Amino acid sequence: MPADPMTTRARQMLLSRQSALRASCAEALPAAGGAADACPPVRGAYFPPHELEEVEAALERIAQGRFGCCEQCGGAIGRQRLLAVPEARCCLTCTDARARDTSG
Repeated sequence: MPADPMTTRARQMLLSRQSALRASCAEALPAAGGAADACPPVRGAYFPPHELEEVEAALERIAQGRFGCCEQCGGAIGRQRLLAVPEARCCLTCTDARARDTSG
């Protein structure tokens, strides 16, 4: 069964970001002495070390047909959220609840 257009678009965005992150980390490795978790600024952008893992996990969810389902409540992650943050694991409600729990 072919993916819906939104999932296809999110997959393309994730693949592009994955490529950019891998290239940035490859450029950073010699400067960081080979440290695999080092991703310093490259061309004015900073990529957190875990971002590549999140992108690859989202691509795996697409491959498994689980993309767009909240890992916390099992509900749908909003389409606009997925287009803005395609690697999102949780819906906004669960993300907000987790933020409140950790801040208070």
